[in-house]
Amino acid sequence: MERRTFLIGSAGALLESAFFGAAFADVPEPYSWDLAPPMDSRDAFVKWGVKTRGEDPKYLGERFDRFRILVANRDLWNDANKRAFLLTPREEFCLKQNLGRAYDNAFLDIGFGVTISGPHVVGRMTSSIDVNQGEKVLEIGTGSGYQSAYLANLTDKVWTIEIIKPLAERTRGVYDGLIKRGYTEFKSIATKNADGYYGWEDAAPFDKIIVTCGIDHIPPPLLQQLKPNGIMVIPVGPPGAQHPLKVVKDQAADGTINVARSDIYNGRIVPFVAFTKLEGDKIVGTHNK
Repeated sequence: MERRTFLIGSAGALLESAFFGAAFADVPEPYSWDLAPPMDSRDAFVKWGVKTRGEDPKYLGERFDRFRILVANRDLWNDANKRAFLLTPREEFCLKQNLGRAYDNAFLDIGFGVTISGPHVVGRMTSSIDVNQGEKVLEIGTGSGYQSAYLANLTDKVWTIEIIKPLAERTRGVYDGLIKRGYTEFKSIATKNADGYYGWEDAAPFDKIIVTCGIDHIPPPLLQQLKPNGIMVIPVGPPGAQHPLKVVKDQAADGTINVARSDIYNGRIVPFVAFTKLEGDKIVGTHNK
């Protein structure tokens, strides 16, 4: 399937090389939905990852160690999300100075005043929307690119929006560099620099939507672009005190729409960066009411 991308060019590649660690080996085996990383043995997973993915055994081991904790903590609860986590090289989306903490349970700085979310938050939010292969998914807040890379191991239809133009360019460069090295699953990611509050109308409707920035309400355009019976996960609440909510857009037999909300952390506060807005080509304030 042909996918369009925006912000392709040398600027992203130059920023990638300046900020991110040296590239590891090329992927020796073509990507396939049949790829099945071992889930029951650290040693087996590391050996498989080196042979099949050409990845650094150090990071493979750290990924598996974090994987075990995510599963025990019920941040990952089905095989599709377990597979997606194990196949997504988080280290490729961290700044060089943070490579030693790539698999820490922490939000890490990626510049521009924003962060890459911790693996537990990414795992739980993504598991909560229950992406199936072939579904259309929209992400609001591309950031480092890790979240959409994870999604690309769940479905081949991913759209993602980033409001900060130089960050969008840098992340597009990261994706393009990884695609050249053999991570062809990332060809399914379409990117755009825009205000995510208004979604991606030309590509709508979406089966699932994931929002990675905090706001005090659910943006009406995103709810409108969610298919009937679709699922959104979004951090809602005042600045620095959001609750990640699972929002289900139910449609009854008579066509009536009902929106059901549930807290995926059972009331626990999880702070997120603000859902900022564009006025013209400048970021000005937030979308909080």
